[in-house]
Amino acid sequence: MDAEQTTFLRELVSGTPWFGECRGFARSLRRAPRSPGGLLLVGTPEEEPWHLAAHLDTEAGLANLPQLVPTLVRHQVPDGAPPHLAVPLARLEQARKGEAVFIVAPDDPGAPLLERVDDARRRGAAILTLAEDEETSSELLTISHDALLVPENGIVPGFDAAQHLLAATAGEGDGRRGGRGNRGSGPRLGFRDRLTALIDQVSGGSADTYR
Repeated sequence: MDAEQTTFLRELVSGTPWFGECRGFARSLRRAPRSPGGLLLVGTPEEEPWHLAAHLDTEAGLANLPQLVPTLVRHQVPDGAPPHLAVPLARLEQARKGEAVFIVAPDDPGAPLLERVDDARRRGAAILTLAEDEETSSELLTISHDALLVPENGIVPGFDAAQHLLAATAGEGDGRRGGRGNRGSGPRLGFRDRLTALIDQVSGGSADTYR
């Protein structure tokens, strides 16, 4: 998703209660980890947040927020994975005050992850959750210090779009960067064409962007 598409997505949700919640959650995301490497990003056994990891990494560089660079924590680490992609769930057992565990849960997070997250909370780590289904993630939400739910009413065109917008909002926090939405190039499309292009963009893609 380029700068113009991100700006358009913001236009779609601007003024809605959800966007206010997104900005508040983005603030928590910026402030909870206090040092580089302290943002522990983990998905579910079925879905790893590759794209969000890549976007946060990019936004951290643009905004000069090194604490926003995620450490991707994986449920299964394949043989031969490079170091930045070889961080197992056991890393959560070391989470402590000054670090944040950020769970991205488009589906059931599973009991093993919930147990580790609860333990990390007891040791003082901040627990942040992005979830799609309140019922599926209810237990996770109860142990989270802050959470953002993706609405089911169509305000946001999908869970992937919500991740794009969250990453961009986290990087733009506290007036650190301005004018980013003007970096797009080429002719400006009409509303319907821009919406179609946005949906096509966020529904596709590959995990290779972070690998």
